Amino acid sequence: MTNETLITQEGLQKLKDELNELKSVRRINVSQRIKEAIALGDLSENSEYDDAKNEQAFIEGRIAELEGKIRTAKIIQETEDGAAKVRIGSHVILEDVETGDRFDYTVVGTAEADPFNNRISNESPVGKAILGQNINPSNPAVVTVKAPAGELQYRILPPDAK
Repeated sequence: MTNETLITQEGLQKLKDELNELKSVRRINVSQRIKEAIALGDLSENSEYDDAKNEQAFIEGRIAELEGKIRTAKIIQETEDGAAKVRIGSHVILEDVETGDRFDYTVVGTAEADPFNNRISNESPVGKAILGQNINPSNPAVVTVKAPAGELQYRILPPDAK
């Protein structure tokens, strides 16, 4: 069974762009650095060589990781279509029941999760709690999320909630 990488079209393009940068720029640069370090002589005490080889290993690992994600990518559509349930691609507002604070999120696959830019993973505690829940402005679903600070409760509101 192949593990799918759930990702938006935009997220897939970002992965492809990063892969292209790694293959066409960074891989070539690190190769040149290794050649220059070898030209300096004794490799046993050559920190330039060690640094370049470490960077090369990182780059090759990242290339393999990106190729795997791209190969198994399953495109999801971001949605603000008033869908009745939260799903991957849904854009929702979560309102903290206790404080009334609101958080604007889009639920995405783990490959493009970025909580600092309001994109939460479907596998995160919040993502798991809200997936499949009803989005009903007149009777919002309330979910409980277990967090290190204790249990938090959120109301799920549509993205156009005031």
